[in-house]
Amino acid sequence: MELTDFFTDYTLRTITLGTAILGAICGMLGSFAVLRKQSLLGDAISHAALPGIALAFIITGVKDPNLLLIGALISGLVGTFWIKSIVKRTRLKNDTALGLILSLFFGFGMLLLTFIQKMPNANQAGLDKYLFGQAATLVESDVWVMAIVTGLSLLVLLLFWKELKLLLFDADYTKTLGFNVRFLDILITSFIVLAIVLGLQTVGVVLMSAMLLAPAAAARQWTNNLGKMIVLASIFGAFSGVFGTAISASQNNLSTGPVIVLVAAFFVIVSFIFSPGRGLLFREIRFRKNRRELHQKKTLSFMYQIVKEHKNISRPHAIRILNNFQGFTRKTLNQLEDEQLIAISGNQWSMTQKGYDQAELMYTKLGTEND
Repeated sequence: MELTDFFTDYTLRTITLGTAILGAICGMLGSFAVLRKQSLLGDAISHAALPGIALAFIITGVKDPNLLLIGALISGLVGTFWIKSIVKRTRLKNDTALGLILSLFFGFGMLLLTFIQKMPNANQAGLDKYLFGQAATLVESDVWVMAIVTGLSLLVLLLFWKELKLLLFDADYTKTLGFNVRFLDILITSFIVLAIVLGLQTVGVVLMSAMLLAPAAAARQWTNNLGKMIVLASIFGAFSGVFGTAISASQNNLSTGPVIVLVAAFFVIVSFIFSPGRGLLFREIRFRKNRRELHQKKTLSFMYQIVKEHKNISRPHAIRILNNFQGFTRKTLNQLEDEQLIAISGNQWSMTQKGYDQAELMYTKLGTEND
């Protein structure tokens, strides 16, 4: 496979555009699911869409992708509002309701697929592809539908940006301002369901939740700003689609959907490790830096207590005085020497004027805070 194939090969170009757009809309809408702590919602909706696909085929008898996705959309919406109804009308928590609907709908869907396989209809072959997705079946009309839905989603976000932002972080306050919280909740949830349904053909029922959540989870590590998070999540999602398609196309018998999800997971891992604010690497660097500074301050403070009893602060003292001090290490003394806070000569140390002033300032600040 060459780079020019993405522009000259119709199938590869269509798949790449489709997966890139799908990744972008999933990242955009997945940000709301992540921040609303509804990460399992994507999993529940994608599994709830399966019986809709099967019922659409049973009713129509044809394997028209548009009809199947309409069935999936209806089934996904029904499952979503069942979840909300269970939470509202019973004492069950949201995660319990999600698990119940996920299991119920997916089990019913698998039962219908088993029934369809025994039907005397040659068209039933291939319905199981919706379990894990088959990006190769994407055509230009599918890409246009994804692009239109993405455009509508972006338009809705722009029109209701203030309201959705308030709903996201404080639903009660949003309600007191007079906004229709129920309408806003249904609006954003419906678009999440629509994005998931669009991705079933490409990624599949089983992996679609990862496609929805991974870009948003990666973006969350880099920023605390909602707008920036949505943009970053869309970029991560789009790149996951493009790179996943490229990797899949470069190898034989490599499914596109799982590869896209793995690329998205790679972005998550990189973000978890290298993001400046929350990344594990920078967190470890900050921890080591803080621990080093603490050891320095403890050692400098202990030395200050010894030195201030003498008129001559540069008077040498034996290092063995510090041997029983918990904060002392030779490395800490060397660091203090490098910063010209103390001077070391053989096994003797003395505090410089700079070190004495800094230790005195440290004690002054501590006394002010205690007062």
